[in-house]
Amino acid sequence: QVQLTESGGGLVQTGGSLRLSCAASGRTMVNNAMAWFRRAPGKERAFVAAIRLTGGSTEYADSVKGRFTVSRDDARNTVSLQMNDLKPEDTAVYYCTAGTSGLNVRSYRPAYWGQGTQVTVSS
Repeated sequence: QVQLTESGGGLVQTGGSLRLSCAASGRTMVNNAMAWFRRAPGKERAFVAAIRLTGGSTEYADSVKGRFTVSRDDARNTVSLQMNDLKPEDTAVYYCTAGTSGLNVRSYRPAYWGQGTQVTVSS
C-alpha cells in the first residue's frame, strides 16, 4: 500500500499563487510516476499534471500550461505543484496520485489517491 498526504491548499485571490505538496509513504517503489488531478464543483475529475520519478519528464493539462509546475523531491518522497496566476476556474479539490507511466507521461495511470485538498480562488 501507498499512503499519500496532501497539504498546501487554501483560499487565494485571482492572480495569486499556492504550492501544494504531497508526501508519499509505504511501498512507494511500486510506482514510477505521480500526478495531480482535480475535481471542480459540478464537474468530472480532471488530470492536471504528472511527473515521472525517473528522469523527471512532465505532462500538463492545456488549461494549466505555463502557470503550474510539477516537481519532485526524491530525498523526501514528495511531489509538489506550484500554481501561479490562479484563476477562479482553478477552484477545485486537488488530489495527489501515485501510479505508473511509460516513457510518455501521457500514458500515466493512477493507482493510489490522496484525500484531497481544497483550493479556492476568489474573483
